[in-house]
Amino acid sequence: MATTTAMNQSTATGGDLQELARRHLWMHFTRMGGYDAEHPIPIITRGEGAYVYDEHGNRYLDGLSGLFCCNAGHGRAEIGEAMERQVRELDFVTNWSYAHPRAIELATRLAGLAPGDLNRVFFTSGGSEAVESAFKLARQYFRMTGKGQKHKVIAREVAYHGTTMGALMATGITSLRTPFEPYAQGGCHVPNTNSYHWPADRDPLWAAEKIAERIEFEGPETVAAVICEPVQNAGGCIPPQEGYFQRVREICDEYDVLMISDEVICAFGRLGRWFGCERYDFQPDIVTTAKALTSAYAPMGAMIASDRVFEPFSEGTASFTHGFTFAGHPVAAAAAMANLDVFEREDLNGHVQRKEGEFRAVLESLRDIPIVGDVRGAGFFQAIELVKDQETKAGFDEAESETLLRGFLSGELYKRGLICRADDRGDPVVQLSPPLICDTEEFEEIEGILRSVLTEAAERL
Repeated sequence: MATTTAMNQSTATGGDLQELARRHLWMHFTRMGGYDAEHPIPIITRGEGAYVYDEHGNRYLDGLSGLFCCNAGHGRAEIGEAMERQVRELDFVTNWSYAHPRAIELATRLAGLAPGDLNRVFFTSGGSEAVESAFKLARQYFRMTGKGQKHKVIAREVAYHGTTMGALMATGITSLRTPFEPYAQGGCHVPNTNSYHWPADRDPLWAAEKIAERIEFEGPETVAAVICEPVQNAGGCIPPQEGYFQRVREICDEYDVLMISDEVICAFGRLGRWFGCERYDFQPDIVTTAKALTSAYAPMGAMIASDRVFEPFSEGTASFTHGFTFAGHPVAAAAAMANLDVFEREDLNGHVQRKEGEFRAVLESLRDIPIVGDVRGAGFFQAIELVKDQETKAGFDEAESETLLRGFLSGELYKRGLICRADDRGDPVVQLSPPLICDTEEFEEIEGILRSVLTEAAERL
């Protein structure tokens, strides 16, 4: 290093770590200029169960599961042991024209868990790569089946589908897109299913019909795919209306468009099922996953395609001309297999189903706080939308939102021992996505911290 003397990790003190982090670690989606000696970087050094600990030994309830991914909880030694065994057996081989036992076993297991004919598993290193892979597959599939003009993707407003240049075309958050224009072409957006601000007499399937209208506007011969999350993350855990996904499936079939279920967050227990599409009873052509596939013990993702979509690639010299060096990594695959073992042994999906109502009731109890507007979500994936006026549902302007979320809520919640997301991509919300092992004790802790902090925020306003 040109400017810093190398330091042994075991001898670095808290002050050393702060200085080194400010000098060398470029954190993601982070205002790096906000940290100095008076405003230290949160440095997390240990995790156990539903909790993480900072460099000073302070404990925090991980109400965001890392980033919607530590579903089995922290500190699962058996997952680390499975990874160690794999390193001793085979540390790495690529999936480019080679296979290895763990990738084969994991692909088979995922095909068995996925609904319908989702039998073809294409591994990636993470969520954006899975989404990017789905878009490229959709384009190549239609070119191989004689419909090469089909290339556009219909996505929903405020939705987040990743930040790589291809995935970014579907991400419906303006502030994440504009710094990188021109990005890949073909992204088209329609309204999402957040009905909190809808007129009372609006057709419940209005948002679904907007997809059909946009396909007609773009020209069905140009549209390759529709991508939706079962419960939309950005904007605050937005669930669908009853019948929404069934109508979307009909629309996709009518216009010969592939239906992609982006389950980077929603798969592997977050909604109490292996896959979110199972909860809402729809059959996609492609599913994208990542995050909780390994419960974040190793980076890994997957695109799971139907037999129908795979068919053109199954014979002769055909090839999906796409891939990633570390996709299907043996050590990550071993971690995923051990993680799925934990899910099955402890019935984490069933636990979420049994405890979802209790978790939701805890959050609903906060409605007596004046700034709590809507409470929504599904499973262990819930959000509280904050409003200036409960009766009119009036929201906060940009300056008020900045003061409320970043100026007070984010820091105060963390200070009082709760990691969650105070977000204003869309309307201001507080999101909760705790590890799937959480139970009554953790729910009560979440409620206590949220109640005190949101009450104080309301008083400040």
